[in-house]
Amino acid sequence: MSPKSVVIVSNRLPIIVEKVKKGQWVTRSSAGGLVTAMGPVLRNHGGKWIGWLGTQEMPDKASLKSILSRSVEELGYTLIPVNITEEEIEKYYHGFSNEILWPLLHDFLSNCNFDPQYANTYRKVNRKFAQAIAEGTSEDDYIWVQDYLLSLVARELREIGVKRQTGFFLHTPFPPLDIFIKLPWRFEILEATLEYDLLGFQTERDTKNFLRCVHYLLKLKSTGRRNIKKIVTKKGEVRIGTFPISIDFKEFAKSAATEEVTKKVRIIRRNHENRQLILGVDRLDYTKGIPHRLRAFAEALAHYPEMRGKTELIQLVVPSRVNVDSYQELKQEIEALVGEINGQYTEEGWTPVHYMFRSISRTELLAYYRACETAFVTPLKDGMNLVAKEYCACNIDGNGVLILSEFAGAAAELQRGALLVNPYDIEGVSLSIHQAFSMGLDERRERMKKLRRSISRNDIFHWVNSFLGASVKNFNGGPEVDFFVPML
Repeated sequence: MSPKSVVIVSNRLPIIVEKVKKGQWVTRSSAGGLVTAMGPVLRNHGGKWIGWLGTQEMPDKASLKSILSRSVEELGYTLIPVNITEEEIEKYYHGFSNEILWPLLHDFLSNCNFDPQYANTYRKVNRKFAQAIAEGTSEDDYIWVQDYLLSLVARELREIGVKRQTGFFLHTPFPPLDIFIKLPWRFEILEATLEYDLLGFQTERDTKNFLRCVHYLLKLKSTGRRNIKKIVTKKGEVRIGTFPISIDFKEFAKSAATEEVTKKVRIIRRNHENRQLILGVDRLDYTKGIPHRLRAFAEALAHYPEMRGKTELIQLVVPSRVNVDSYQELKQEIEALVGEINGQYTEEGWTPVHYMFRSISRTELLAYYRACETAFVTPLKDGMNLVAKEYCACNIDGNGVLILSEFAGAAAELQRGALLVNPYDIEGVSLSIHQAFSMGLDERRERMKKLRRSISRNDIFHWVNSFLGASVKNFNGGPEVDFFVPML
């Protein structure tokens, strides 16, 4: 494939737009692995990025033109905004995407709100994105659609008579058949997803779950023995593969070594002198398993009294969906647990849990990655979890320990260096906390060496190249990806 250019399509554009006063708007580039990885690809091939501006109040035409022209100068590629109304955000984004698809894809069926009103708006917004593609791209462009919010775009393109070569990558997990089958729109979602030319999933388990759903619900079989499978539908051939997403390893390692970060590392260590620090970094979400993590830490303090006064948990929770009742309840549960642990175990000069509910700067985040001896990454379910990889990349001293959930996509790649845990097993997780606390320096360094080597080899650029390479018609498959199963 030699496309004229690559076009990224995602819910949000790679810029943050804010109105500071009447008629005045400011923009800044958003951070993130996808933005970093796709920058060179888009700049070098006249690429474009299509998405929502992220603000419910659209700038006037003059302001919008100014925002987009400045962004082109800064980013080096074209941005194409999609206008989404407040009602559409409520039903497409908060509704169908986050009250139905998000919990379903993470195996939280009881959190699903199968409101039929959401479905029509989801279709309508996906049609808007398709129309933006039709108006802003040519037949020679390669259209790479990101994530579950836009699963219908390829179908919508066909229905408006627009022919494009398309790829779709799912950043979340894909659930097993007995979960997915509960979705009222199961056939529509599967059939629409199969209208893409290439489908990418995070892990081999996700790929197999998808293929199993297609086999039993649509009676379609896949062929192919390596990483790339093929399904032939009435509309043509679809390729399906596993492409674990990653980070810009070199950039994280380089940034972590800067003097600005190093100064903050010294401050953190000075404030927690003679303590082993355990770090949790999560967005406020029920999939992250923060209450389970706190209970496991409390269990460790109860069973291993030698840890008291010598280790501290730093738990950062980034605010998310704070206006949703269930998320407020989760926040209250977390804060109650923090209070219980600190109330029971705090001694003079030592507080076991340091809790922050706020966003922090990138510099501060990298400093915590470097300063903490252990990373505590224990989601109940996660597509990949890049915090685990970021921690390892920033661990330039090479002596950190990663405690990682078996149910994070990253476990398949990082199993040989991490301490893998079942986050539902409170006693088992507490044992791993103690194991990390007691681990000798040689074992720490050997484990971290394996983790850093794996992440540096399979970085975000490898992910981009693997996916785009698989778009080539005569591509017969990349390296095998492990099907991860927890071991005794």
